[in-house]
Amino acid sequence: MNSNVLILIPARMASHRLPGKPLADIGGTPMIVHVMRRAQEAAVGPVAVATDSPEIAAAVTAAGGRAVMTRSDHSNGSERISEALVGLDPEHHAEIVVNVQGDFPTLQGEDVRLALGPLADPAVDISTLGPLEITDETERNDPNVVKAICSAISPGRFRALYFTRATAPTGDGPLYHHIGLYAYRRAALKRFVALPPSPLEKQERLEQLRALEAGMRIDVAITRNPIFGVDMPEHLEKARALLKPRTTEKS
Repeated sequence: MNSNVLILIPARMASHRLPGKPLADIGGTPMIVHVMRRAQEAAVGPVAVATDSPEIAAAVTAAGGRAVMTRSDHSNGSERISEALVGLDPEHHAEIVVNVQGDFPTLQGEDVRLALGPLADPAVDISTLGPLEITDETERNDPNVVKAICSAISPGRFRALYFTRATAPTGDGPLYHHIGLYAYRRAALKRFVALPPSPLEKQERLEQLRALEAGMRIDVAITRNPIFGVDMPEHLEKARALLKPRTTEKS
């Protein structure tokens, strides 16, 4: 591997709300394969799925992708991709590592490219996606919808101040939905996984707060695509409906 960008997709079968979701069928294709193909469409570097599941690895390789087996005791996707990175790129060619969640089947390749933009600024440690304005009233108070509290830096780019499951900020004005795709500088990923879980991370159950509490800078690139994580059966049905034109066309 000699690219300076590596895209890794952490995936595991264990899910309390939707067991086995990486292999959930969407138009005849496992969800993890949809995500892998969208990441490949970004055309910014090699793509691999990091997993502890032989079933996921088999689905990925059957679709022509690359799977890397990892330990099963990781507490989050960042730890999983950090382990995979060591095996995939021991010579440190990759300077940027993109963590694409395996339950983002509506991701587009352009979203991955957008996430890389803020890292052109050497002051930025981690880049992520958002902020999509929340227009569904039920999502404003839904703790499963993570809100990004940001400050505008320039057109198309924000600096992350905080992430929360609460309805915040208060008062009149929009709320913004965070999309959990992260582009790390390699050194930032190494530092992040070496840090212990932070107090706010544990309270909010949001790993990105560990980085903010450690003084790391996270910038946010704007996407207008309807990306969402598949966490519940209703989310899976929504993804199937949105992707039906794509899957029908390919069939």
